[in-house]
Amino acid sequence: MSNLNRPLRPWINVLANAEFGGLVSEAGASCTWAGNSRLNQLTAWSNDPVTDLSGETFLLQDLRSGEAWNLGAGGGNANDTSYDVQHEPGLTSIRHQRGALEVSATWCVDPLRSLKQLRIVLHNGGSATQRLRLVGMVEWLMGAERSDRRSVGTAQARLQVGALAFDVLTATQGDGHAGFGGGTAFLALHPPPPGGGNAADWTCDRRELFGADGRRVLAARFGRQAGPGLDPCAVLATALRLGPGESAECVFYLGQAATSEAAQVEARHALATNAAQRELAVREHWDDLLGAVTVHTPDRLFDGLVNHWLLYQTVACRMWARAGFLPGGWAYGYRDQLQDAMALATTAPGLLRRQLLLAASRQFAQGDVQHWWHPPTGAGVRTHMSDDLLWLPCATVHHIRVSGDDAVLDELLPFVEGDAVPPDREDAYFAPQIGTQWVSLYEHCARAVDHSLAVGAHGLPLMGTGDWNDGMNRVGHGGRGESVWLGFFLCRLVDDFAPIADARGDRERARRWRAAAEGWQAALRGPAWDGEWFARAFFDDGSPLGSHANTECRIDLIAQAWSVLSGVATPDQQRQAMASAARLLGDESNGLVRLLDPPLAHAEPSAGYIQAYPPGVRENGGQYNHAAVWALMAQVALGQGDAAWETFTRLSPAHRAAHPVRGPAYGLEPYAMAADVYTQPPYVGRGGWSWYTGSAGWLHRAAIESICGMQLRGGSICFTPCLPSHWPMLSLRLKREDRVHEFVLCAAASTADIARAKASGASVLLVGAWLQLALAGSASRHLVVVP
Repeated sequence: MSNLNRPLRPWINVLANAEFGGLVSEAGASCTWAGNSRLNQLTAWSNDPVTDLSGETFLLQDLRSGEAWNLGAGGGNANDTSYDVQHEPGLTSIRHQRGALEVSATWCVDPLRSLKQLRIVLHNGGSATQRLRLVGMVEWLMGAERSDRRSVGTAQARLQVGALAFDVLTATQGDGHAGFGGGTAFLALHPPPPGGGNAADWTCDRRELFGADGRRVLAARFGRQAGPGLDPCAVLATALRLGPGESAECVFYLGQAATSEAAQVEARHALATNAAQRELAVREHWDDLLGAVTVHTPDRLFDGLVNHWLLYQTVACRMWARAGFLPGGWAYGYRDQLQDAMALATTAPGLLRRQLLLAASRQFAQGDVQHWWHPPTGAGVRTHMSDDLLWLPCATVHHIRVSGDDAVLDELLPFVEGDAVPPDREDAYFAPQIGTQWVSLYEHCARAVDHSLAVGAHGLPLMGTGDWNDGMNRVGHGGRGESVWLGFFLCRLVDDFAPIADARGDRERARRWRAAAEGWQAALRGPAWDGEWFARAFFDDGSPLGSHANTECRIDLIAQAWSVLSGVATPDQQRQAMASAARLLGDESNGLVRLLDPPLAHAEPSAGYIQAYPPGVRENGGQYNHAAVWALMAQVALGQGDAAWETFTRLSPAHRAAHPVRGPAYGLEPYAMAADVYTQPPYVGRGGWSWYTGSAGWLHRAAIESICGMQLRGGSICFTPCLPSHWPMLSLRLKREDRVHEFVLCAAASTADIARAKASGASVLLVGAWLQLALAGSASRHLVVVP
């Protein structure tokens, strides 16, 4: 890759652990945060796909010519330099050659500590000695806005690590901003410059980086300034001499701790740890998580997404970083991270369990929840939205079903307390107090269902100021609008959760829920049915949305998909609804599945701020991948394997990017799911924002649970696959409790195949038959016969 053939928009990687992380683009632009990717950015992120500016810059300088260049393709580097960029789970490497000098730069974030590492390896492949200077520059932000830099103080410390002394530059946020006051970031470089302290080449004053005309300059030696009243930054440089055939390794460390004293401890630990060993630990960490379930199918792009990238995106980006290129930083979304964590029920049940407990602790005693909130203060919004709270019992049921962890229901958690949102307002932003009343997770879940039983004129659940689609905030803002999709979702939820209430002796509650569900079912099969498909909702005035009577948004995808996933609609209604969705929302020539059509623009009553989106963008008639995955799962439920596979290829960034026509139009990373794909001219097929989307976790579930058909129930497994007709077989490897189970799903197994499988020691498993998995011993092998 050179500057001449770089992607038109940045292709990034998200490097993160649960408390710390950063982004790095294919051009080497990068940023770092600690604790909160929005409110505690240590260095800034541009969110500008055109310039891809960076808050962190790493340069090499030829000391003979004075010429300096970036380690990546950004920063105004020459167009004729080629770069080899490799993003992988947990690491990014960029390599290039300049003359006889070979340069390799690898970024990673420690699996556990608040530390980012950049390891740079230089090799002189020529016959002449090279004299170089390596410079690392970070512009401290230490907050959310540039104004937060005013209260940042810088300092320099000399740390002795073994026989070596290092200059460590720190920045401390003196303000109590967003709960991160006193937090200290640091930049360190290993090895230290040759020559000891007198050779130190550093500054904490960004003004040294610019000349009188405002252009970037690189001083021959920095002024070693630190303290108050500066333009806060950290710059460390070192001189290198490479003889013919010689190599050198330098490592920059960027980290953070709660105090300046703790930051020095973290810096000392970083400098004392082998950098290559840290990279190895990162790879092992992600291999362990992502290797719990792997597949081998006839489609290598499917395998690459399912085995490596979808769950990595879900954990690193959605749950831990809560950031992508756009948006650059986000809060916890109540429904968002619960759905993300549901994808981890098999591979990392502990992460799902922790998310359940965290979400329950953000619920009010009345049953409603914070739509989103920011750690560590908990400040966020309380709303009238109708679906957020219900994802808690939904995710809890899923966790118990897959893991068998009934004990989680007895975990005690507090409510949060704060003023209710007045009926004439949509939301209120504040930091609620932690209440004194602690109840079980079960009670938290039950109150969410209790809070959702009211119905409108058609007998359907109230929509409030939005259900799954936030942009439809005006459908039910008057307190009377109804959601068809929510009716399907609630019916499925009551069917799953009421047995838990029965088992705990809470039978009157379960009876009340089931009675409500009977009413919803009648309304869904009756007034919600529009003749050929299901309406999406009913406005406060009783008029429909998503109906043949509408000129805009005549049909909406999620009502059709959930008519199947809920099992509420009659079989004829399910088939007809999905056929209507395929006919009216599919775009075969461009490989798209629209969320709704026609897009909303001038509709009265107004559905809400969704109408401010351009037609065909995001929820306003774009291919909204989260919803399209539900359509794929509905196709599988109807036994439509080839249709489901076609939908998968429309959703898959790898398949879209590999298409000779659709790929150039799409423009985004082929390894990360995008939230949406545009569907209207002149941007048909263009990817929206990438990485930060719940569709990654849902697509992984659709691939493993729907297409491959793997179902886990405690310690038992069964397969109900729905394979595309061109797949004769696939293999699936499950690692559970330190034992490996291998399954071969064969769509055309002959008697001889079965005999050979038995002779090799494999058991034969029929579709739909449950197998108890042993937790210890050697690997088990099984042949699943797919009729």
